[in-house]
Amino acid sequence: MGSSIPQAAMHNVFVYGSLLADDVVRVLLHRVPRSSPAVLRDFHRFSIKGRVYPAILPIEAKEVVGKDTSEKMQVDTYVWCNKSDPNLYGEWDFEEWKRLHKEDFIKMSMGFMEELQLPESKPRVATYESFYQQKDDRTSMA
Repeated sequence: MGSSIPQAAMHNVFVYGSLLADDVVRVLLHRVPRSSPAVLRDFHRFSIKGRVYPAILPIEAKEVVGKDTSEKMQVDTYVWCNKSDPNLYGEWDFEEWKRLHKEDFIKMSMGFMEELQLPESKPRVATYESFYQQKDDRTSMA
């Protein structure tokens, strides 16, 4: 008996950070959905101090390159809610992320998924933050 995703559960999602990497998506979803390059107009992708993933905010006349399907449509995406966050700066670069952080991010994502399967698992955000914090602790001790 094969498993399929119910039609109601499918969403059009614009991704613009670590989820641009098929390897990360495969760890999290156990598959890689079809996608193609896409552009979100009037948004900017910022780096976040102390984080390896980006944030986007509405900024007129800017654009964020990411992935979705090949047609123009309404999509869901995560948007940073604090427009005046002092930790946002510059432009997040996917190619730089791949070189510097992708391998560790995949390992962290694998651990994150394993942790979620445990009966006493914490909520998703707390689980992610615990793995992220462990990496920060290892980095600062080096």
